[in-house]
Amino acid sequence: MSNDDQYGGGAVGGTGQTRTRLPESDSDPYGAPRRTPRASRSLITVVGVVVLLIAAIAFANQSGNTDTPDSTAADTPPAATAATGTRPVDGKNGGIPKGFAHDEQGAQSAAANYAVALGSDGMFDPARRRAIVQAVYTPDVAAARQGDLDRVYTDPTFLARLGLDTAGKAPKGLIFISRTNPVGTKVEKFGGDAATVSVWHSTLFGLAGEGSQNPVAESWYTNTFELRWVNGDWRIADFTQKSGPAPVGQDQTASSAEEMAAAVSQFGGFTYAR
Repeated sequence: MSNDDQYGGGAVGGTGQTRTRLPESDSDPYGAPRRTPRASRSLITVVGVVVLLIAAIAFANQSGNTDTPDSTAADTPPAATAATGTRPVDGKNGGIPKGFAHDEQGAQSAAANYAVALGSDGMFDPARRRAIVQAVYTPDVAAARQGDLDRVYTDPTFLARLGLDTAGKAPKGLIFISRTNPVGTKVEKFGGDAATVSVWHSTLFGLAGEGSQNPVAESWYTNTFELRWVNGDWRIADFTQKSGPAPVGQDQTASSAEEMAAAVSQFGGFTYAR
């Protein structure tokens, strides 16, 4: 298993300056970018892997899912994820949408929303973490993993690496942000009461504010969820994660610590995806 993926934005402990990625040559405008090694990548990398590593059921295989999508899914272009007219869910379980449709679109909606929940700062709060785990996992998996998750999210060493105190709170004057932002979903397999859905998403992770040693950085990942239809809703039985696809970054100047803190405070995360 690699520790070089989740939240490996490389901005932690840095200067906040923007890195411009140049093509290898003028003839290859989409060539591999030149990267400057940065030792500070390791901190957020390790932290992020631990966060979703424990949340996953068999993350030991995160380097690649050996299952091969069925021929129908492989030969059919992915359906657009624009609104289809199907009524969205109108219920919530622990603050998380519930009552997803028992079809492919419902499975995609569930996967997107569960990715948001598992990547949220709510996982650092005991009550909210328990509500999330109970809402997104199948009952047997939730019962088996709750203790492991509680131990990870209360580990003083783990929290210190994030710059948080033993209660999982940010230092005075700083704002902790952990958000998953789905870009799209794809059905890999669907079989009535079982579905495999991939969610392509970006993440924002770090401490926003003046003097932050772990500034907010962006990374890109694809989570693949194995879902089961249990008690009238989709729930997670397992998931894996891989890095990317990551777009080429614009040559934009990084916002100041003050601007980022203001944005985090003023722009709330989504409560329903898809």
